[in-house]
Amino acid sequence: MDPVDINGCTIGGESPFVLIAGPCVLEDEATAMEIAATLKEISSRRAIDFIFKASYDKANRTSIESFRGPGIAKGLDMLSRIRGKLDVPVTSDVHRLSEVDAAAAVLDMIQVPAFLCRQTDLVVKIAETGKPINIKKGQFLAPWDMENVVNKARASGNRKIVLTERGTMFGYNNLVVDMRSIGIMQQFGCPVVFDATHSVQLPGGAGRASSGQREYAPVLARAAIAAGADALFIEVHPDPDKALCDGPNAIALQNVDGLLRDLLAIANALKK
Repeated sequence: MDPVDINGCTIGGESPFVLIAGPCVLEDEATAMEIAATLKEISSRRAIDFIFKASYDKANRTSIESFRGPGIAKGLDMLSRIRGKLDVPVTSDVHRLSEVDAAAAVLDMIQVPAFLCRQTDLVVKIAETGKPINIKKGQFLAPWDMENVVNKARASGNRKIVLTERGTMFGYNNLVVDMRSIGIMQQFGCPVVFDATHSVQLPGGAGRASSGQREYAPVLARAAIAAGADALFIEVHPDPDKALCDGPNAIALQNVDGLLRDLLAIANALKK
């Protein structure tokens, strides 16, 4: 496996699991800064490396009326200030070729959305920046299909590739997680992240928005760490019921510390 360094945070190899977390979308700078600062304090106290994640523009919302975020210019400015003030790496997802260069100037790791993981031009252009790239496995792909996606990114010479498991389509408005995918995708030489909150999303389940079952996110997170995931991805909000995006599958900020305590206990048991 090729461990990936994201501005001092190492994912993969013999490194402990890394936390990638934040709100689904940047709602406002004060809320984002509060979430990032709290997550940094918790992860530092638990000796867990932390990367802040939030989208500046969520271009794949269910409805045209759904909140998408502040946009690239304002959103990247927010992420840059969070990065500078709190000294934490930041990541966000990029949906368009035209955004790649601007995003690469700010982000420590660039994320390819699951729906776009087969968009060759986007994957290649992001990989060509030389930045670490997190490619989320499409809900429509088997884990072994991701080897072709990895090869697209590696064709640029970039080997700083992380893959994320986020559930697979399982009938209408539902996802299922096959924990074998963690081991399967690690065989491609890439660290694997488990996205615990998107895996309990019910896409389009609320009609004009996605729904979710956040109560099961900790269950899947514990299973993923036991299965050997190299990092955990969770969406977090101080009040998930009032979140402007993905609230039904987000974890309450106040519950993160207890979850990390449990995950560390599992990880330490595996080492023994």
